[in-house]
Amino acid sequence: MSIALSEQEIIRRKSLHELRALGINPYPAEAFDVNAWAQDITDNFAIKPEAYQNVVIAGRIMTRRIMGNASFAELQDSTGRIQIYLKRDDICPDEDKTLYNTVFKKLLDIGDYIGIKGYVFLTQTGEISVHVRELIVLSKSLKPLPVVKREEDGTIHDGFTDPELRYRQRYVDLTVNPAYKQIFINRSKVISSMRNYFNAQGWMEVETPILQPVHGGAAARPFATHHNTLDMPLFLRIANELYLKRLIVAGFDGVYEFGKMFRNEGMDRTHNPEFTAMEIYVAYKDYIWMMAMVEECLETVAKAVHGIPVVQVGSNEINFAGPYEKLSMYDSILKYTGIDVSAMEEAALRETCAELKIEVNPTMGKGKLIDEIFSAKVEHNLIQPTYITDYPIEMTPLAKKHRTKDGLVERFELFVNGKEIANAYSELNDPIDQRERLEEQLILAGRGDDEAMAMDDDFLRALEYGMPPTSGLGIGIDRLVMLMTNQSTIQEVLFFPQMRPEKKAKVVTAEDFINIGVPAEWVPVLNKMGFNTVEELKAGNPNKVFNDLGGMRKKLKLDIAMPTKDEVMAWFE
Repeated sequence: MSIALSEQEIIRRKSLHELRALGINPYPAEAFDVNAWAQDITDNFAIKPEAYQNVVIAGRIMTRRIMGNASFAELQDSTGRIQIYLKRDDICPDEDKTLYNTVFKKLLDIGDYIGIKGYVFLTQTGEISVHVRELIVLSKSLKPLPVVKREEDGTIHDGFTDPELRYRQRYVDLTVNPAYKQIFINRSKVISSMRNYFNAQGWMEVETPILQPVHGGAAARPFATHHNTLDMPLFLRIANELYLKRLIVAGFDGVYEFGKMFRNEGMDRTHNPEFTAMEIYVAYKDYIWMMAMVEECLETVAKAVHGIPVVQVGSNEINFAGPYEKLSMYDSILKYTGIDVSAMEEAALRETCAELKIEVNPTMGKGKLIDEIFSAKVEHNLIQPTYITDYPIEMTPLAKKHRTKDGLVERFELFVNGKEIANAYSELNDPIDQRERLEEQLILAGRGDDEAMAMDDDFLRALEYGMPPTSGLGIGIDRLVMLMTNQSTIQEVLFFPQMRPEKKAKVVTAEDFINIGVPAEWVPVLNKMGFNTVEELKAGNPNKVFNDLGGMRKKLKLDIAMPTKDEVMAWFE
């Protein structure tokens, strides 16, 4: 047995072997078809008790109360928990009582999956329970679940609450903290309600490449890789915009995609290097039309999740029913700083950033400097849904020039609760103008801006074949889900957020202890005392270790020679 195993893990593996010795397969291959679920039984038994006289249910054992020839346990399935009642003579009607006396009472543990058949009844205290007539082992758990104690008033003790462990071991998190499942159920509702809304308009869901020869469609640093057979570099997409526009060129009136994007950038409470975005492009529309569509869509989403358009986010009540406030980029900066940046050139913008104590660098052009001012001084003020419109042309290489305002483009971003969740344009469909904009991006790249867009000649060729007037929109699904579920960090709404490499415990062998003089027969004893590495042993107190060894020898009734005190002291040299 590996010395890295805990005492509980060793006991569970021993139970596993004993189950097999009894002829019980702890991991059976046969299907176990359930016909009832915990929440359904809890909600409907009182209404129609006759419908629950032959139930088949499966799940994990989460608690047990063994009382001689009868026992209670709690079973947790995908919908919740329900109490089950086991009577020895019911599940063991013949003379052989092994299934109850040995299997259930001694060899099963908290966390094991079982399947049961029986009928639903009310206990003397009025609790809905399942009286078990048949029991089958479905999966033996070899690691003990964290023990989370819940009082009747809802108070939780010893909760599995460490974010590092919760995000890294989401399978444990959602087992012992089932309330978090609702976040992901609501995430599914967000996506499905948006998809249903788009489909009802007649727009088509499509798929575009994740591996792309040119990273385009956004200002971001990509992940780079290499394709061996083609001997060419490829990039994980930072956006799917340019491929979706190609489909508008191809003649589709409306296309959308829910897809994973990848940006090789920082991580914080609202950024993960892998994230989900929805992008949609509709022909013959503009960004003004898109504002009305977004309001209708997000109100639909809020109602799908909460039943009403008002959502509680922290201490704020966010109303997703339109119309939303509209502010131009320049007007928003003027409103919250008192500074008019509309006529400033790059040098003046740098001076303004210095006055406002905003950190910038030489690679930033005019557009980036304005964006830094906006991010630092405006964003956090935009609590209710607010459109920021009419951006400087330098900030948006893929948007159409404003129809009436020189130097601006027809673009909006939607901000809610101080964060941007949507970005939309009247899409640039002039191929000559688009080429010039991308050439300007190459100049910024030459200055060291590693987020500048690359030249995509095939996309420009597509535009030259002709793209109709189009409006496009991108929504960050993860941030939208954060709002709809009242979560403050993106990690809470991702099943498996990106994590730093896990610090692995040093793999230790008995030889490591033997090499410092520990007799082989005493290594397992030291492990039981909690010393799983030589480093842990040497960090201990030699006198205490010596005394504890004597205590363990007596407790475990070991018939092995006790090391002398001098021998133990030598282990610590």
